Amino acid sequence: MKVRGIIFDFGFTLFHFKNVSMKKYFDCFRRGLSKSIKILKQEKVLEDKGQMMEDFITIFNKKRATYFKQAMKTKNEFPTTLLFKTTLDQLKEKGYEIQEEKIKNNFLEKLAELYHSCEEEEWKPDEKTKFTLETLSKISNLKIGLISNHPNHKTIKNLLRDNEMNDYFDVIVTSAKFGKRKPNSDIFFHTLKRMGLTKNDAEYCIMVGDEAADIVGANRVGMQIILKERDYEFPYEKEINLPNLTRIKSIEEVLQYID
Repeated sequence: MKVRGIIFDFGFTLFHFKNVSMKKYFDCFRRGLSKSIKILKQEKVLEDKGQMMEDFITIFNKKRATYFKQAMKTKNEFPTTLLFKTTLDQLKEKGYEIQEEKIKNNFLEKLAELYHSCEEEEWKPDEKTKFTLETLSKISNLKIGLISNHPNHKTIKNLLRDNEMNDYFDVIVTSAKFGKRKPNSDIFFHTLKRMGLTKNDAEYCIMVGDEAADIVGANRVGMQIILKERDYEFPYEKEINLPNLTRIKSIEEVLQYID
């Protein structure tokens, strides 16, 4: 069967997180929030000290946890820009004076990028990622896409750009920009459409990912499925039991499945 398209997940499929642990994840977010707060102080959106700062951090952390739970349950994405916006809105509701003229989209995007900047430092491409993408990019008429469940589109774009991989993809889709998360079928169909393919082409396309959201979602829309196995197991990870599942240990193994 001639493969017409291949779609990759980002984290733990093409890139790995150095010395991964939940503790390290949350430390990245803590340090990133400190960077964002520094800008909020510089722009005089937040006072430099006092109860306002404490309330901002409390609201932010509670809202982040709420959005995460809602995202897991509903498969809707809550972008980091929205997290900052709703936190500042709640501060205003508590009676604090917020200079709304400063809270524009580009400012919120800057805050989100800073928030994820420490995370960016930890993501590194697997040893064979660039070789695999370069090899695939030379195959005539093969479309290459990426779908990432990530709340900040710019973070994924930055990482691909900084590792000189942007040009390998015909399309880069994130849940932050699309509004839905894998395994929602719509994000797969949206990506196929942007690749110049249709729903009927799904059976001729491969999804490569590391978790149930990637594999189960792609299987629902009729795609071929390849699981990139990883060593680290996340809490509450769902087991994948599908008869048509192919498993690989290293990313370059996908080349064996392209005609």
